[in-house]
Amino acid sequence: MLFKKSKKEEEKKLELLYPENVRVGCKADTKENVIRTVGQMLVDAGYVGQPYVDAMVKREESFSTFMGNELALPHGVEEAKKEVKASGIAVMVFPEGLDWSGEQVKVVVGIAGVGEEHLQILSAIAEVALEEGSMEKLVKGSKETVYEMLKGGGAS
Repeated sequence: MLFKKSKKEEEKKLELLYPENVRVGCKADTKENVIRTVGQMLVDAGYVGQPYVDAMVKREESFSTFMGNELALPHGVEEAKKEVKASGIAVMVFPEGLDWSGEQVKVVVGIAGVGEEHLQILSAIAEVALEEGSMEKLVKGSKETVYEMLKGGGAS
């Protein structure tokens, strides 16, 4: 009885994206620092355990998460799945861009997905990014605009 979760705790399901996990007007940094920052946002929101951040860096070392169209979608390697507590995303927008292994990136979306949900999330974000004019809206938009555009994310 001492460790039993309350009904409220059991019912608490995290949203895919919270406004506090959107940062606009970010200044360029190294790719690794950006991945660690967006990963820490996922940790702080309760989506993943701390080891997932290193797994995101490891994924990037083995396979670039640059998707084209000034978008990068860093996420953890398969072995880090056990660190994912809930599906969620965190967003950083770099209006001036940053170097992503020789590619220009302006929008970075850190992703954690339970089971195969990460594929749905990747797909939904890519869909938004490919819409005519949407990347410009994301790059120039307010925190609220970015949040509204990405909060669906495709996972249910």
